[in-house]
Amino acid sequence: MLKRLFAAACLAGLLAGSLLTAVQQFHINPILLEAERYENNAARAGAAGDQASKPEHAHDEGWKPANGWERTLFTLGSNVVLGIGLALLLGALVCMRGKVMTWRSGLLWGVGGYAVFFAAPSLGLPPDVPGVEAARLADRQLWWLLAVFCTGTALWLFAFVPNFFLKLLGILLLGLPHLIGAPQPHLQSSVAPAELAHAFVYACIYANAVFWLLLGGLLGFFHQKLA
Repeated sequence: MLKRLFAAACLAGLLAGSLLTAVQQFHINPILLEAERYENNAARAGAAGDQASKPEHAHDEGWKPANGWERTLFTLGSNVVLGIGLALLLGALVCMRGKVMTWRSGLLWGVGGYAVFFAAPSLGLPPDVPGVEAARLADRQLWWLLAVFCTGTALWLFAFVPNFFLKLLGILLLGLPHLIGAPQPHLQSSVAPAELAHAFVYACIYANAVFWLLLGGLLGFFHQKLA
């Protein structure tokens, strides 16, 4: 069973991660490059102010892949590794249910993964382009983990637990992270135009939806074929 799960996750993660990279190349990377151009121009002109008030993305973080094939290659590698890891997580949850996935049930699990790992956290922390002022990274990471945990637990209670009161608990868990509120910067500012930021959000919504549906469907397909 473990060999079948690992093989299905590797195949699904490889294909889904590769397609995600292709989608990013056409729909996300052009927006990122344009936003980085605004960020670099603002940094050179000193428009970002002193070091304490610069956007977190503007700080020099050392080496990074050069634009072009190097950046694309590193993106592909990270997307494939991410896809395999998430496919293993979905597969482990399915195994807890004692079921064999099909591509149809895999699509449903993919929708759940999209809701847990992207949609719910994005309600409080939408994707940002470079040059946007952001709250402390550690605070955002903690809130993201809280949103993922609460949303995932709530969906599990709704789908698989018949107890009515536990389903009520699921409703409370769904709203808990948003009642607490995502961490926000003291000052809202961005060197990129608002239209570019909005286009980036829509591109991320589309790319993540394609990725999760493909990941779930492929995982179910390979899991059934290898059973």
